[in-house]
Amino acid sequence: MSAEEPDFDVIVVGAGPAGAVTAYLLARQGHSVVLIERGEAPGAKNLSGGVLYGRVLDEVFPGFADTAPVERRITRHVTTFLTADSSVSIDYAGKPLAEPVNAVTVLRAKFDPWLAERAEEAGVFLMPGVRVDELLTEPGPDGVRQVVGVKAGDDELRARVVVAADGVNSYLARSIGLRPKPPEHHLAVGVKAVVHLPRQVIEDRFAVSGDEGAAHAIVGDCTLGIGGGGFLYTNAESLSLGVVLRLDDLIKKGRTAIEVFEHYTSHPVLAPYLRDGEILEYGSHLVAEGGLEMVGEVVSGGFVVVGEAAGLTINSGLTVRGMDLAIGSAVAAAKGVGEALAAGDTTATGLAAYRRHLDESFVMADLRTYGRAPAFLERDRMYGAYGELAAGIFHDVFSLDGTPRKHLAAVARGALKRSRVSVRDLISDGWAGVRAL
Repeated sequence: MSAEEPDFDVIVVGAGPAGAVTAYLLARQGHSVVLIERGEAPGAKNLSGGVLYGRVLDEVFPGFADTAPVERRITRHVTTFLTADSSVSIDYAGKPLAEPVNAVTVLRAKFDPWLAERAEEAGVFLMPGVRVDELLTEPGPDGVRQVVGVKAGDDELRARVVVAADGVNSYLARSIGLRPKPPEHHLAVGVKAVVHLPRQVIEDRFAVSGDEGAAHAIVGDCTLGIGGGGFLYTNAESLSLGVVLRLDDLIKKGRTAIEVFEHYTSHPVLAPYLRDGEILEYGSHLVAEGGLEMVGEVVSGGFVVVGEAAGLTINSGLTVRGMDLAIGSAVAAAKGVGEALAAGDTTATGLAAYRRHLDESFVMADLRTYGRAPAFLERDRMYGAYGELAAGIFHDVFSLDGTPRKHLAAVARGALKRSRVSVRDLISDGWAGVRAL
């Protein structure tokens, strides 16, 4: 570290859940922390919302669901396979999911400011509307160059540690060669919207009441056969909906994300949920989809990477997780950075405690559990053929046309023969699915 006195112990870049919680926990340890946010305010750049699996946040802010601006407590999970004119769904509704709170829907434009306020109350200095252009580096005590601060325009801020919470592209981590540019098959394009509907209409259409909510995961015709899926979440007086499309498959099949999104919202199964709704927000952004393979180096001298910037997302096909993993990485980072600061060693060796805490946490345990999921979900049959097979089976079960009925096994065999799925495909995909999920 240079003899020049740093302005702060820690600079955190990005005021999303990962950055705000890291800043909050380090300030609680007594460190001087600045939280820099490119948007005019935390949450200003964040469109739509999502499902937050909140047990980890409850450890940081006990009872957060009673005070934070959450929308609804998810008590209903629906997974749907679509064809062009039919749907087959698995619908789980469980009151025990409400208490203790398992998952909530949030709108980031409301939720991120609440997290930033908690950080400020802990002593964090918030700097909104500031774009960090580059990292400052100097030779460290071990002779290896390490990060000593950031540069924003003509201004420089120095710190003992810089935490990058700057999103999936993490230009800061890439700028010093810590993390490579993600390959196309590790990225997806998310197109999202928020649609206003009256509270009572939402509760009637989604079979929920009070502060209960529903989360729908949709696959098949909603993405026109492109790898990915759709989602539909209930908020208090709006719906968050959209599609997430694997970037490599989107390019390969010559579609545009907007084209797929418009097809999704007009699908005969989805359209009734949206009827008479008013679009409040609309936009798109890149999403990390690589799972375990996307998590590489997250520590360098004077520098650590957290949240989606570190590739910490899971798409198991049944659940899509990012915010809980981001918060889990923030907890690990606060422990590791705090230990490095206390020891006076912020080289890569000193900050390696962060990676150790991350590896010991549920974050990496779950990423390892679902390590095979991204490759499994790249199978094209998941986005068309299996939905058609399921629809064929249930059509034959429920269509009573006067002919003698067959046992379910015979019905399934007949539907399989008519489908694009072979027995070999079924065995291969079934075994791969068991191993991946």
